[in-house]
Amino acid sequence: MTPLITIAVIAVVIFATITALLTRYKRCPSDKILVIYGRTGTDKDGSTSSARCIHGGGAFVWPVIQDYSFLDLKPISIEANLTNALSRQNIRIDVPCRFTVAISTESDSMNNAAERLLGLSMQEIQELAKDILFGQLRLVIATMTIEEINSDRDKFLTNITHNVEAELKKIGLKLINVNVTDLRDESGYIEALGKEAAAKAINEAKISVAEQEKVGEIGKAIADRDRDTRIAEAQRERDIQIAQTRKDKEVVIAATLRDEAIGKAEAEKDTRIKISEANSIAVQGENEAKITIANSEALRREREAEANRRAGAAEKVQQAKALEESYVAEQKAEAARADRERSSQLANTIVPAEVAKQRAIIEAQAEAERIRERAKGEADAIYAKMEAEAKGLYEILTKQAEGYKEVVKAAGGDPSKAFQLLLIEKLPELVKIQVEAVKNIKIDKVTVWDNAGGSADGSTTANFISGMMKSVPPLNDLFNMAGLNLPDYLKGKDESQKLPPHLPEQ
Repeated sequence: MTPLITIAVIAVVIFATITALLTRYKRCPSDKILVIYGRTGTDKDGSTSSARCIHGGGAFVWPVIQDYSFLDLKPISIEANLTNALSRQNIRIDVPCRFTVAISTESDSMNNAAERLLGLSMQEIQELAKDILFGQLRLVIATMTIEEINSDRDKFLTNITHNVEAELKKIGLKLINVNVTDLRDESGYIEALGKEAAAKAINEAKISVAEQEKVGEIGKAIADRDRDTRIAEAQRERDIQIAQTRKDKEVVIAATLRDEAIGKAEAEKDTRIKISEANSIAVQGENEAKITIANSEALRREREAEANRRAGAAEKVQQAKALEESYVAEQKAEAARADRERSSQLANTIVPAEVAKQRAIIEAQAEAERIRERAKGEADAIYAKMEAEAKGLYEILTKQAEGYKEVVKAAGGDPSKAFQLLLIEKLPELVKIQVEAVKNIKIDKVTVWDNAGGSADGSTTANFISGMMKSVPPLNDLFNMAGLNLPDYLKGKDESQKLPPHLPEQ
């Protein structure tokens, strides 16, 4: 029991020691300064340090030889209503002020605060700072005139800040803000300065108003004179411009009418010539396209018949092979049945005790053999069918590839032209689509009254038929919508190529 008690006591002592050491680690809040005093080491110059100040973070405080305390960083508002302060002009004034101070976080200032403010309450710190502020405020006022204090507040506040901060730093404080509310004096000097400045400003304003009124009257007279002069000049120029515009208008109208008559005559002549030439070229192109379509259709039908014939022959060959293999499977099944019969008759000659046994064995073996043979026959049939289908597909793809090769060869080795040749096979379907556009239009009867007058573009009847045919999408436009290009020998020449060179005037 003694060793256990000893171990327990040692564990308790170690635990208590660790706990005590952990409790001696002190963390410093952001609004306070941790001051560790006691045996804190030496300063940079080798002298003994009175305290160690930490703002933010934490530190370990050794028991017995060190202790700690906190300095509050919260701002302190001090009202310093200074009265009867003597200025440089020997005039006494009242200067009500409010100062905002706080303990500084600079290294030197924190040490000064730890030495002079540690242990003091906020009220005691406020009274100590107030005495310093009153003294420095009187010193600043004694070095400035009332005019400087009243008119140049920035300079006044700068002087206060400069003097006060130097003194507050000695006890570890920092000046945050200075607010001077108002200035008063017993003799009324400041009030007199205000009245003088107000009277001066009023007089300057009256002089400025009178000066501006004079300038305004002079400017108005000059503006009236300039306005009358410019109105007269503008009216004279307007009359001249109106007369000139009327003359130019009549000249331009006459020239325009003349040019219009000449242009109409020339345009009608050129239009008639170009329409006749375009119609003849269009008819020629249509005839060539029909011949090409007919030749392509005949070639397509011939090749399609040849491909169908080869596919049918290949299919019949494969069917014959499948039947042959089926017959072989049935022959094997018959042989298996014959063996079973022989085995059955052989069993009849064996002793009755062995008959049942041998019959069961033979029947089981025969049944298994029959199942195997049937399965084998079915598998062979499936394999033969799939092999036939594969060979047929191979023949189709081979012939199709050979056909494409011949098409490319016929097109002179140019794949784009071969593609156009293959595309010609689809022309009947495309033409069918064009026809479908007007196929379902229900027209029982069309009556056209033609007075044989017409116009330069043809008779009324011709224009009606031409307009109805133009409602069907042109073949070239249909190819363009599909993202394809119609061969040049099917779509004819462009309008720019159809038009002949300019003919001389007749």
